[in-house]
Amino acid sequence: MNRGLRARALLAPSAPFSAPAEAAAMAVLGALQTLAFVHTAAWLLPLATLVLLVWRLDVASPRRAALLGWAYGTAWLCAGTWWLFISMHTYGGLPAPLAVAAVFALSAALSLYLAAACAAYARWRRGGAFDAALFAAAWLLAELARGVIFTGFPWLAAGYALVDSPAAALAPWTGVYGMGAVMAALAAALAAGIPAFGRGRVGPAQARESRAAWPALAVTLVLVVAAWVAPRDFTRPAGTLGVALLQTNVAQDEKFAAERMPQTLAWVAQELMAARADLVVAPETAVPLLPEQLEDLAPGYWAALQAHFQAPGRAALLGVPLGDYERGYTNSVVGFGVGPSYRYDKTHLVPFGEFIPTGFRWFTRMMNIPLGDFARGVDYPPSFAVGAQRVAPNICYEDLFGEELARRFVDPALAPTVFANVSNLGWFGDTVALPQHLNISRLRSLEFQRPMLRATNTGATAAIDHRGVVLAQLKPYTVGVLQVQVEGRAGNTPFAWWAGRFGLWPLLLAALAVIGAAAAFRRAGA
Repeated sequence: MNRGLRARALLAPSAPFSAPAEAAAMAVLGALQTLAFVHTAAWLLPLATLVLLVWRLDVASPRRAALLGWAYGTAWLCAGTWWLFISMHTYGGLPAPLAVAAVFALSAALSLYLAAACAAYARWRRGGAFDAALFAAAWLLAELARGVIFTGFPWLAAGYALVDSPAAALAPWTGVYGMGAVMAALAAALAAGIPAFGRGRVGPAQARESRAAWPALAVTLVLVVAAWVAPRDFTRPAGTLGVALLQTNVAQDEKFAAERMPQTLAWVAQELMAARADLVVAPETAVPLLPEQLEDLAPGYWAALQAHFQAPGRAALLGVPLGDYERGYTNSVVGFGVGPSYRYDKTHLVPFGEFIPTGFRWFTRMMNIPLGDFARGVDYPPSFAVGAQRVAPNICYEDLFGEELARRFVDPALAPTVFANVSNLGWFGDTVALPQHLNISRLRSLEFQRPMLRATNTGATAAIDHRGVVLAQLKPYTVGVLQVQVEGRAGNTPFAWWAGRFGLWPLLLAALAVIGAAAAFRRAGA
């Protein structure tokens, strides 16, 4: 029996645990680790659960490994995105059983990528140091697939749980997906040292396999520790900006109510014009009507804002829908200030909320969600000039896609010095969606070493510096204005450089190379 077949013999399916019991245990672990996406100080929790997952994959058949990965992933996504139920049921009017089924179906479908990754790992692992690279590559492919295919849903990508961990030092180099891959490699290396029940008595074969994993463990730890103990600013100060961030706190079911809208519009206009700041930022659809529709409800509203911000030293970004029936409608941000008018149209739209995927119109007809079909903006939008700063807006869900934001950094002379995210998470109630999104924004700040301004309807309205530190934050679900000074930054991180030019292709090709090598070794019987 050659070495490859002997290694496969050691990897027979585990006997002591039934498949349903193991799947249930993996589901518990998958759900449990979502706590770290809110309480990021618990970043060791995802690592620990992943170690236990790999520990069982190491003695599983490919079919059983697929089941374990699917159970872990489905529970992970269900526990982390259960708040989608609120948008569909509470505000969309979808019957509760159907809303629950929809959350589960989405989670289960997206977890098929992880199921395939775990099956590939179980099929091609050889025992030893190479296994850590193999699992990291398989994990990376699963996360890339979830983040890209069918417009992508990268919420809860593994790296977001690491924003306060030593691995955060890798963000400006590898981005969030690279961070997750490093955690996966570390988990696989650590799992090799756990006695594998199901192989019988722990003997010389497993001892050799565990020792063979030590180099992978050492390399992974050195990589993380080196980045952590020798942090580097790839960017440099580019001046300060005084900002005022508005939080409107309008309940989603009152956003279009005729009795509430005049009050909201009056407050937004008052705070926009009263703020003593270089830049005032109002949330996504802070004005929920087209500018021409405003004339019927508040005559002169739009013209008054334009006139106020024509004075030097005043600038504002305001979330508002734009467009018409013939050209289509957009979810947009308008920039007021001296000089030409500025407009940013959202590019990466939310399925079902902002566009209807092909074949799913029947599903959206079951819900009562307004503004459900927008046109897309351009891929390479300009920044909004505020004095010496170039402010790059992004709307809500868009700041999950660092590779898309990176496109704005290809030309250093036009690269943003500050990011501004305008959001409305009122669709999801007072839930973990708010702190999850805040940590997503913090990771973007780490990747690009840029401050991120967040002006939201219900929270989290905050200012984040270029190291991912929250400088100031308003209490969620309150009406208020956050005044803060931020430092703009110039220069590119390695991630901004390569992702801006090549997108996620470098990560994809690296992962495919490792998987291809594993498959070749398997065919060769090595």
